[in-house]
Amino acid sequence: MVKIKSDLISIIMPVKNAGKFLHECLQSIKDQTEANWELIAVNDHSTDDSKYILQHFAQNDARIKVLENKGSGIISALQTGYQAANGNFIHRMDADDVMPIIKLKVLKQLLLENGKGNLITGKVSYFADEQLSEGFMNYETWLNELCESNSHWNEIYKECVIPSPCWMIYREDFERCGGFNGDTYPEDYDLVFRFYQSNYKVIASKDTLHLWRDHGARASRTLQQYQENGFFKLKVKYFKDLDYDKNRPLILWGAGKKGKTVAKLLQEEQLPFEWVSNNPNKHGKEIYNQLMASFKSILKKDNPQVLINVAQKKAKEEIIGFLTNLNLTEAKDYWFFS
Repeated sequence: MVKIKSDLISIIMPVKNAGKFLHECLQSIKDQTEANWELIAVNDHSTDDSKYILQHFAQNDARIKVLENKGSGIISALQTGYQAANGNFIHRMDADDVMPIIKLKVLKQLLLENGKGNLITGKVSYFADEQLSEGFMNYETWLNELCESNSHWNEIYKECVIPSPCWMIYREDFERCGGFNGDTYPEDYDLVFRFYQSNYKVIASKDTLHLWRDHGARASRTLQQYQENGFFKLKVKYFKDLDYDKNRPLILWGAGKKGKTVAKLLQEEQLPFEWVSNNPNKHGKEIYNQLMASFKSILKKDNPQVLINVAQKKAKEEIIGFLTNLNLTEAKDYWFFS
């Protein structure tokens, strides 16, 4: 039986062929100004030298435990690691990333100051050997803006609002929302939706607390489970469970690739909706047996819920202005799904 240590941070870290980056990652954990931690590194059947690097560090630091994944994949590795965790504070780390020296201290201090029922996060910084793509740079900017405004839950359906390796939570709260027991990929986004479902308050540090490495072999780039359709399926599922009101008309705004993906998923979930666009060339046409109307038809709706799938920044600003003039509020009456 696990004996819980009230002041200990448990860091759960899946490891899969991360040998190229593992020394730097492990050293950044050892260098933390907060010393009261345990690292539970779970080797997920690596075929490189990851296991031997982990064992070398463990031999020289009793705070590092090395386990073999009882199953296969990230979800199983997280579950295997958590079963051995002794800490009252739970944190996840990725084996190809780097911790700024203050990371654990800042996360833990904010959690102690704010107490249970809170989820602590902080800003991130992407880095890579090659030039970062515009998409990653935009994602970093967006995440850090959420930390400045503490408005994470307002945009929960847009992207994953909490970086998977940059949060800390009390063990009791972690277990109350199901922890790593979910079986749905993308597992990090699913967990964040369960934090949202549990109504935990997000407390964000203004410090950069995680250095997020991009490289071609990263799981989020290579595994089928992290492809775009999986994210939209998760969004629609949780919207149906948490925010959908069958007594209000549901409007889907946007008929591009992502809008069509959401339309199919809404049909699969048997959620009746009306489909609108600000592209007059599509008005009056049928897509997936659904008639496309002008966005102005929203003016005739009483208390609608609007799901927006429009990517262009200027168009988004215009949509916000239009809906605001109708006294509709983000995260209550409308949500961005892309």
